[in-house]
Amino acid sequence: MFRSLISAIFLTVAMVILTVSITAQADDMCREFGETPSRESGRDNRLVPFVYGQIVLKGLRPGVKPPRVMVIYSDSLQPANRQLIGRSGNYCFQKRGTGGTLVIDIDGVEVARKSVSDISSRGQREDFEINPPGQQTAPPGVISSKFTRPQNDKTTDLYKKAAVAEVDKDLKKAVAYVKEIVATDPDDFIAWAKLGSLSLELNSPGEAESAFKRSLAVRADYTPGMLNLGIVYAVEKRFPEAIEIFNQAIAADPASARAYRLLGEAYLQNRQGTLGLAALDKALELDPVAMAECHLLKARLYDLAGAKNLATHEYKAYLAKVPEYADKKKLEKYIKDNPEN
Repeated sequence: MFRSLISAIFLTVAMVILTVSITAQADDMCREFGETPSRESGRDNRLVPFVYGQIVLKGLRPGVKPPRVMVIYSDSLQPANRQLIGRSGNYCFQKRGTGGTLVIDIDGVEVARKSVSDISSRGQREDFEINPPGQQTAPPGVISSKFTRPQNDKTTDLYKKAAVAEVDKDLKKAVAYVKEIVATDPDDFIAWAKLGSLSLELNSPGEAESAFKRSLAVRADYTPGMLNLGIVYAVEKRFPEAIEIFNQAIAADPASARAYRLLGEAYLQNRQGTLGLAALDKALELDPVAMAECHLLKARLYDLAGAKNLATHEYKAYLAKVPEYADKKKLEKYIKDNPEN
């Protein structure tokens, strides 16, 4: 019994030390962005969660100017928050909403994408080791890109200028540079998709649709272009077309949890509840944590259908994954008022 008590005390101390160490790491990395995770607090004086980490570029040729690296973070309350990476390689974002996504962009080309967990109440560290496109001296490292194109010397400088304009939040100037890229290299499907994304941010869905279609005309299996085109259709309430393109994305990448989630939402909006639930279940199967919000979508559907016991089951599953949910008390009251059995 004494040994068990000592073990329990040791474990508690170890956890405290680990927590302090993690918080110190976050403070060190986030301080250059004016953030201090250990001191930030939100409602109820709880710590605000942060997403932070370090980008390491591998395989750079000696004497070659390092590329421009940008990290883009988005979640349900932040559509696109950008940080240009300095010599330290560090990045740091406050996590304000759910369903977070990190994108690593090098000279205007997306080279890595990762979903961010909704579970942690303190912070999540995500480090990346990347071989920049067109600058490798060795085989690709931890992160590889299925859709990386050979570097075009005629557009390299334009990509860098577009990336700078994005960091400066001058999206119209970024669009102008990307249009120069596709005029110079019409087969650059990545640039066409970038033009589509920028047009969508500028609230020009027609131009976005045209750009995404041009991207897919060059590279039919380019799943980022498919998903974004489907989002354009969904925004314009063209749900049958959104469903069709999301299914194409799943055929191209059956492991894409995000594609299944978007498909599920499109089915629900098109009043095809059974198919929508199946797609959301598949998203949860592929990525249970990052797709946790699918439980909320299912719960709302069950609630509208009067199946409150099933809604309660989904709310319980969601809170188990996201215990720091802002409206936790509201869900707990629903669960109490509508028992499963």
